Order: sequence, then structure tokens, then C-alpha cells
Amino acid sequence: MFEEEPEPEFEIFSALLFNSLKAITFMFFISFAMINAPADEGKVDPKAEMMITVTWPDDNPDDVDTYVEDPAGNIVWYNQREGGLMNLERDDRGMFKDVILLNGKEISNPLNQESVAFRGLQDGEYVVNVVHYIANGSAPLPVTVKVEKLNPTVKVIFYQTLQLKGTGDEQTAVRFTLAGADVVNVVSTPKSLVELTRSSGNKGGGGASAGQGGQGGAIDATTGQVIPE
Repeated sequence: MFEEEPEPEFEIFSALLFNSLKAITFMFFISFAMINAPADEGKVDPKAEMMITVTWPDDNPDDVDTYVEDPAGNIVWYNQREGGLMNLERDDRGMFKDVILLNGKEISNPLNQESVAFRGLQDGEYVVNVVHYIANGSAPLPVTVKVEKLNPTVKVIFYQTLQLKGTGDEQTAVRFTLAGADVVNVVSTPKSLVELTRSSGNKGGGGASAGQGGQGGAIDATTGQVIPE
């Protein structure tokens, strides 16, 4: 009786275009979710309570080594990069291996820096030494040492530049004591950690048996603190 009114062509085109856009949008979100899921699963949230940073002039060929002793007598250095709750993140050897070849071009890293990270803290004295392992000249080498307590807020415990005077020169940058959340007794009284690593009979330094007055015990997995025995 009545003829069906034909649907305008532009409305059909608009409907098809809208449906296509919805499909593309849906596929985009699915792809984005699939790409990011593995990254989220593998994400690591690093935790550090304290950081020690040692730097010397860029492009300088000298080799400076960092030694750190904890209250338990553990010592981290280039030959023992992990001890107790401490980890030597980078052993910088001056300009050694600072130049790499990439696509036929030489790329250099001028930065001279070593760092020691602490996964947890314990009460007692810490000792931070720097050693002029290899000197390539006779002039004193300025070496800057910074100690930062990171939690609950960043606090600089020590920041100073020392002058290393040649191959074999070992200097105590700082000795400080932790008592709970407080840092006390910040001094620079000399103490050789190189001698301790040589005389201890093991690469890890004196350990608790070295008579350093250290505090042993289990580690609280939540706080990273050492539980006294």
C-alpha cells in the first residue's frame, strides 16, 4: 500500500563509519592492554634506605675505589660488591671501558662515579673510605663523597671533597653512627679498611667475627631493619 521510503545514502555511510570507528577504538584499547600487561607484571620497585656517592672529575683516567664497612663488620669494595645489606652498584675504573663502539661511532661516558646502596639499616657505626687505586699524575685528585639517608625524607648526612695524593692513598671520608632514626657522632677519624680486607682472610671484610662490635640478627622483610639477637 505504501512504498518504503529509501534510506538516504549519507545516513548509511555515517552508520558504517561510526561502527568502523568503534571497532578500531576497541581494537586499540585491547592492543594497548596486551602491550602493557607484561611490563606491569615485571615492574620492580627498588627500595633503598641510604646511598653513598663518590665522584671525581669527568674524563679523568685515575681509578678511585670506595670501601664501606657496616656495624656488623661487612665491607663492600670492588672485590666484594655485596655485603650485609649493602651493594656496590658501580665500580668505576676511570676511563677504562668508558668508550664503546656503536654503529661505527665511538661513544664515551665522561662520568667518574661509584655508588653504594643500602637495602636496609642497622644501629651502629658505618665507615666510608676512598682509595686512590691508580694515579696517572702527581697532582692531588679531588674526590667528592656524599652520604644520603633516603627515608622517610632525603637527608644529606655528609658532603665533602677530599684530596687524594697518589696511588695507594686511603682516606676515611666519614664515620657515622645510626641510633634508631637518628644519625649521631659524624667524624672522620682515620680507619684503614684496606688493611681489614687483607687481614680478615676473606673477601667480605671482617664480618661479625672480626670484633667490630657489630650487631647481627635476622632481617625484618617489611622494614629492612636488622632484628637484634
